[in-house]
Amino acid sequence: MKDQLPEGLRYPWDEPPAEGDAIEIAPGVLWMRLPLPMKLDHVNIYALDDGDSWTVIDTGFASKRSKAIWQTLMAGPLNGKPIERVVVTHHHPDHVGLAGWFQTAHGAELVTTRTAWLTARMLTLDVQDVPSPESLAFYRSAGMDADIYETRARERPFNFADVVAPMPLGYTRIEQGDVIEMGGRRWDVHIGNGHAPEHATFWSRDDHLVLAGDQILPSISPNIGVYATEPMADPIADWLEACERLSTLARPDHLVLGGHKLPFTGLPLRMRQLIDNHHGALTRLLDYIDTPKTAAECFVPLFKRKIGTAEYGLALVEAVAHLSHLYQSGLASRTRRADDAWEYQRKG
Repeated sequence: MKDQLPEGLRYPWDEPPAEGDAIEIAPGVLWMRLPLPMKLDHVNIYALDDGDSWTVIDTGFASKRSKAIWQTLMAGPLNGKPIERVVVTHHHPDHVGLAGWFQTAHGAELVTTRTAWLTARMLTLDVQDVPSPESLAFYRSAGMDADIYETRARERPFNFADVVAPMPLGYTRIEQGDVIEMGGRRWDVHIGNGHAPEHATFWSRDDHLVLAGDQILPSISPNIGVYATEPMADPIADWLEACERLSTLARPDHLVLGGHKLPFTGLPLRMRQLIDNHHGALTRLLDYIDTPKTAAECFVPLFKRKIGTAEYGLALVEAVAHLSHLYQSGLASRTRRADDAWEYQRKG
């Protein structure tokens, strides 16, 4: 791949590695996949050859199936060499799920950002049998569909501990500006935000590789949501700032290794697309709320497609994030309805 490549996105591999197998995408860098029980049905993981051992980037969910696949990978593509270090890009369960298992069962060092570690460990310890009053209040404030609300109010909510192994005390922190050696390369650590706070990305100084986690994906935009834990967060502002900053690093020849979908080149174009996607969504949304709307009433202008039950929760928190950004930017006002839902309306 050369610097004069056209800026369009290109996919050097048409197909992902088969379950339990790996593709060598660069010397000493293996691409593997683990399944997920959801619409986005996979997570990409990477292994970097450190000579006598491996560094693994992200881990997949904690499950019997995932552990069995890992055992196959360790005996096969990883050639029986130990995994001595696990680097977690961000705290979401498909990325951190087996980090604690690697620490306890395999003696691996866990490397991640402070916010990712604190958030993941806190959430694994916060097991709820019923939705918290704060969560239910948040759903009402977003104008959640009444039938979906009644179902969620009765059912056991998703808990991190369902798919994330217990995390022991102790980890190694990375932060913006660090340089980490993995797979015979030196990588600059650049921190993203928006999809997850303090999301680590890694940019090789020695060749064209970028380990991007979910901060940069090729054909989908990462979910950006507001939750009951921080209802006045503004992850859209965080996302746009991070994308603008990371875009200054992007080269057409960068081979981007993301947490989902396929590795790709054409990063400068993709960064512009990711930024423009949310600016476009905000513009459509601002036009749509010329009359008062709740978050649950704003799926059409945001996503331009029908949202099914399985996607409803993620769509709702992303709608809240965009509306709250308009509100906090002074472009929209909001009024509390009698049923506790916030209605947002364009100013002027």
